[in-house]
Amino acid sequence: MNFILLGAVIMGFFIVSLIFLRSWRTTSDRFFLFFSISFFIEGASRLMLSLMNYSNEQEPFFYIPRLLAFLIILYAVAEKNGLWRSQK
Repeated sequence: MNFILLGAVIMGFFIVSLIFLRSWRTTSDRFFLFFSISFFIEGASRLMLSLMNYSNEQEPFFYIPRLLAFLIILYAVAEKNGLWRSQK
């Protein structure tokens, strides 16, 4: 993959992470914190992918951080919609 394009994608993930972090600091809503963490993990995963000498991007090792990031997003959405609140 073109390193300039990959650098732009990595920068985009980190900038979006910082935007969500700023939103969390102003609103104190954990939803924004979870999204910030998720985008940071995605950016770090892409950075790791660009720095490592790998044989194939299809190796399962590269999918573990992506899976974690998506699970964090799913948890944030479920928590925001109140799926774990006890109904009385």
